[in-house]
Parts: sequence; structure tokens; C-alpha cells
Amino acid sequence: MSGLIDWDVALRSAKGLCPAPPSVTRAEADEVVGQLYRDAERAGGLVAELTSLREPPVTARTRVVDRPGWVEVNVAGLRNVMGPLVDQLAEANATGPLAERLGGRATGLQAGAVLGVLSAKVLGQFEFFDRADGQLLLVAPNVVAVQRQLAVEPADFRLWVCLHEVTHRVQFTAVPWLREHMLAEVTALSASVSTDQEESWARVRGALGELVSAARGRGEATGLLAALATEEQRAVLERVTAFMSLIEGHAEYVMNAVSPTVIPTRKLIGDRFGARRRRGGNPLDRLLRRLLGLDAKTLQYVQGASFVRAVINRVGLDGFNAVWTSPATLPSTDEIAAPAAWVARVHG
Repeated sequence: MSGLIDWDVALRSAKGLCPAPPSVTRAEADEVVGQLYRDAERAGGLVAELTSLREPPVTARTRVVDRPGWVEVNVAGLRNVMGPLVDQLAEANATGPLAERLGGRATGLQAGAVLGVLSAKVLGQFEFFDRADGQLLLVAPNVVAVQRQLAVEPADFRLWVCLHEVTHRVQFTAVPWLREHMLAEVTALSASVSTDQEESWARVRGALGELVSAARGRGEATGLLAALATEEQRAVLERVTAFMSLIEGHAEYVMNAVSPTVIPTRKLIGDRFGARRRRGGNPLDRLLRRLLGLDAKTLQYVQGASFVRAVINRVGLDGFNAVWTSPATLPSTDEIAAPAAWVARVHG
């Protein structure tokens, strides 16, 4: 019963909330789109050299999209991945028909609001929930907007962004079990969802407390999902956090390990981009980041990249690549913060 989340409402509201793109001429837009496609293709060889991961023949589609286009792909992906959870709640009769209709519209509006905010922040994404082969998305207006904010060389910045996103494609295609692992964790989250209404409302009240704390600038930047989670779900979220720290940190390492002969202004871009992350935005933007857990995601980049650098410095690139052997060799959240513990466990 898809009425528990009205995805059509989510799609319409998200598109309506997408901020206006930066102003460009038709010729400028064509140049940016063409360069992103070329840079994505070029980045494949650079990532292979920097990671020593063997990517099979590329079947993932590369798409340069605008903000509404990014929303469309992610609504379709969320509809697919959240299907089992929606079915579980419907089978448990957690809601009545009227509550389902009203709740479906409300949750659709909430999902749309989140996606509308994110549509202006995401530079790129390797999406694999909607298509089994995955698709590499590059959000052209956001790339242009951030490049202008940073006042950096446009061609260098586009290739730098493509290196990060193509690294994710290489991760999930050269190590095919990663996708199944991530889907299994999503299934574990779905299986742990309680259909007890009293318990659910208690968690909603806790989430509202998180919202108030965030609005006042207090509390941890965990986001509403963590505030709503049960103890069992928090254990899954902790594993997912460690996993995301690894893959985001690995991509961060790659984009900043590329030679200056390839991206001459790479250090300048990295410094300015990092400073931009640390500053956040205006007060409303900072509040939204806290509510959506985006501050926690920024921490994933920093800690994950530190983990990758520390392990490579200690045991070399081949030693680090043992991380891709199986789910058992993935680092825990404690090991992300203490790379030597991972080295000791995996390499002895």
C-alpha cells in the first residue's frame, strides 16, 4: 500500500522547492555539461591508477542533470528501497485508511521538503537504488554555483568533483558485494521498525525535542533519523555510519591525492572547499544541516579520509585494499577513529 508515503506528492513538492539555478547563458550551460561528461570519462583512468581497484567494463549510466532531474532519480530510488518498510507497516495495520491517506500526503510533503533542500547541495552522486547497474549523477547547476562561490578555476573544479563521484562508481562496481551489503543494512533497518503506535509516538516526541535543540543551536548534529531510531536501529545506523565514512573518506582521499600536473589548483580548491564546509551557511542553512544530519556527514568525510591516509601510510595501498575483501574487513566506527586497531585486526 503505497499510500503510507505519497511519492507523487514528494516529487511535486521537492521540484517546487528546488532553488533557482545560477544564471548562465545557453553556451555556458552547454560547455559545462559537455565538460562534465568528458571529465567523468577521464576520471575513470585516474581513479584506477590512484586506487588499484579493477573496475569491470562500465555499464553504469552517466547523467549530467539539473536539480529537478536529481530529485526525480532520488524519488524513484527511495520508492524502491523503502518499499519493504511500507509493505511491513501496511500488513501490520499500523494505520487506518483515512490516517493512511492523510499520513501519506504528510510524509510525502516531508520527503519532498528534504529532497528540495538537498537538490541545491549535492554536487554528484552514484545512485544504485533505482538501477541495479547504478548511475553516475553530476548536478551541473550546483557545480557551477559552488565553483563561483569558491572563485576557483572552473575546469580544475569540474574534474576534481568528477574524481570524487567516479571513485564511488569504481567502489561499487569493482567491489560488487558493496551494493548488496548496503541493501542488506537497509533491510535490517526495515525489519527492526516497530509497528507499536505508542512506541512510535514516543520516538516522534523525542525527535521533536531534537528539532527544538537544533533550532536553539544545542545538542548533537545527529539528525532526525537517529532521534527516531530504536536501540536496535541505532546499531544498524552505527554500522552504516562506519561504512559511509569509509567510502566517502576513500573518495575524499582520491580527489586530493591526484597529481598537481593533472589538477594544478587542486590544493587551493581543497583548502577553499574545506573552509566552506566548516563555515556552513546562513543560520537557516545551518539549522537544516543539523536537522538532516549533514553536519554528521561532513564529519564522515573528515574522519574517513584520515582513516584511509593513516592505513595507507602504515601498510601501503595494497594493505588498505584488504578493506574491500568482505563485510568482515570493513572498519567499525571505533576503528575509523583508531586506524591502528583496524590494521591490527585485519593484518595482525
